[in-house]
Amino acid sequence: MTLTAPPTPPLLAHPAGARARRRRRTLLLCLLLCLLLALLTALIATALSTGQVTIPPLDALRALIGLGSAGDVLVVQEFRAPRVLAAVVAGAGLAVAGGLLQRLFRNPLASPDVVGVTGGASFGAVLLLALGASQLLVPLAALGGGLLAAGLLGAFAWRSRAAVARLVLVGLAVQAGLAAAVNLMIVRFPAELASSALQWTTGSLYGRTWLELRVGGSAIVVALAAVLLLNRRVAVLDLGDDSAGGLGLRPGPARLQLLLLAITLASLSAALTGPVGFVALVVPHLVRFLAGPPTPATLLLTALSGAALLLAADLTVLHLLPVHGLPVGAATATLGAPWLLVLMIRQGRTNRSTR
Repeated sequence: MTLTAPPTPPLLAHPAGARARRRRRTLLLCLLLCLLLALLTALIATALSTGQVTIPPLDALRALIGLGSAGDVLVVQEFRAPRVLAAVVAGAGLAVAGGLLQRLFRNPLASPDVVGVTGGASFGAVLLLALGASQLLVPLAALGGGLLAAGLLGAFAWRSRAAVARLVLVGLAVQAGLAAAVNLMIVRFPAELASSALQWTTGSLYGRTWLELRVGGSAIVVALAAVLLLNRRVAVLDLGDDSAGGLGLRPGPARLQLLLLAITLASLSAALTGPVGFVALVVPHLVRFLAGPPTPATLLLTALSGAALLLAADLTVLHLLPVHGLPVGAATATLGAPWLLVLMIRQGRTNRSTR
């Protein structure tokens, strides 16, 4: 009698295939992280080295940490570094806030600028300037404005259970109403205050200072660390409320906590740059397209991608476009508006196919 080896059960072949897929995805994520770090470093070196005084990129990076000639250190540290680092920190904050909101709402159109949070942050910041308070309080005022916008959105869209069309329409209405209030205050400002408040109409990195970066940027970094620490809760909520409850997580309080964190992150970013649009909407979609479902590694990818996108947009308006003085928000809006239309068309097709 000839003995033959029993066939391999499918159940045994599946774990090996899963391990291979996990290994391939880990390699992909490592590759993307390395590429984005290299791209961001190159963008930072380019931004620090270009301007009215050209400095070689390596000298500009050395000047950033105080090495090199006194002239290079002065130009880089006093005039260019605050703007560059503000773009990096705020871009990361906006992108992570957008990704977090899209996961909490389970809605690809949810982002701070679409639902009105950044408009509310601008309203709070401009109101503070109108009252003549210290600019050190701008992050707090922006946070208050962001919470106001979130409250209005919740009051008008809650009954629809965050349906896509109603959420977007109410968010756009809140954004437009608050933008009108900002414009009214700017018109009523004295001329010297109006010029400093203009950045909150479209979003701009012009004139950032180390003081603003220390206050607002530090708060954004703390909020980003909190999102990373709480990422496990978001992953549990992704499984659904019933599954989350079965795993010992109370969905309501956890979702509210994470929602407040996303609003805080977006408002602080808007306090640093103004209402820069569509970074929070576009970047999470790009990361999901390149790297797949969310993990802690994709959270890092989202932060790096947002930083790179906002810095690249700022370089574009500074050095590539023929129009001088164009705010960075104009460039991101030009990129993001067609993206929003594509997403709404895709969402409409998905809704029709599921009926």
